[in-house]
Amino acid sequence: MTDLDDGVAVGPLLAELGQAVLTLTAGTDARLLGLPPGDLTVTIGVGPRLVRMVDPSLPGAADLPQFSREQIAPQARGGDLLIQICAGDALVVPIVAAALLDQAGDRVRERWRQSGRRGSNVPVDQSLTAPRNPLGFIDGIVGPHTTAQEQRDLWLAGPAPVAGGTIAVLRRMELDLPRFATLSVADQEAVFGRRRDTGIPLSGGTIASDPDLGAKTPDGRYLIPADAHLRRAHSSVVGVGLMLRRSYGIDEPAAGLLFISFQNDIRTFTNTLTRMDNGDALLPFTTTTASASFLILPGFDQQHPLGATLFH
Repeated sequence: MTDLDDGVAVGPLLAELGQAVLTLTAGTDARLLGLPPGDLTVTIGVGPRLVRMVDPSLPGAADLPQFSREQIAPQARGGDLLIQICAGDALVVPIVAAALLDQAGDRVRERWRQSGRRGSNVPVDQSLTAPRNPLGFIDGIVGPHTTAQEQRDLWLAGPAPVAGGTIAVLRRMELDLPRFATLSVADQEAVFGRRRDTGIPLSGGTIASDPDLGAKTPDGRYLIPADAHLRRAHSSVVGVGLMLRRSYGIDEPAAGLLFISFQNDIRTFTNTLTRMDNGDALLPFTTTTASASFLILPGFDQQHPLGATLFH
């Protein structure tokens, strides 16, 4: 996460960063120091302050509200520019980060950075896989995985300057792993609403099954507890669309999780977390230490520079 100095021309900066991304991902940039880029991807987003400079009514212009269980220093809240770098080769990531920060030069000031890693992938449905999170549970099973769902809940259809983009929310969380580990497996599963080993909802079926939130035991107890994370955060219960979630395990500054969600309506996240604040069994094991939202810019190429639809 970085901030832009006052007076910086946003359009030219983004165009330069986009051109650098093209050469880095193509493997033709000398700053890779001879390393092959492999599956390198770079995602760039702009923060609410920059979006408001263009049009306060655009998606991505609103700052995230504050929520409970936050201990966030001012430096770790918000920001002007997101640069997310992902690669299978861990050596590539810091090299690409150094190249992009060098490209930006003194026009940006780094706020904070976070390294993370994804757990081993578990098959979910057809070609879909999901990793385990640091609490041992399969993460990101539900989301906009079909083209129709992505068009409905992930990609921005408009206005024209942001069409083809999306909105990202980042939350860095410390996890109380020792306390969670003292729970029995059954109690851990009750927190999540899924089986720890298979990811199957406590209401039964397969890992890809829609949970039956009305299913009860013979004595009238919900199979998926009323405060289970699966129930409290379920899109049909909250009344919002699906979010594409990408979570990364971290071990500094403390053991935890870097949570990233992508959605075309910021209320998909804010309404979900508001409902979780009111009784989600998972939240007492978390403390959020960084928070930000960004408009992820539409795609670009040599003929259409990064950010050109927004910053002329």
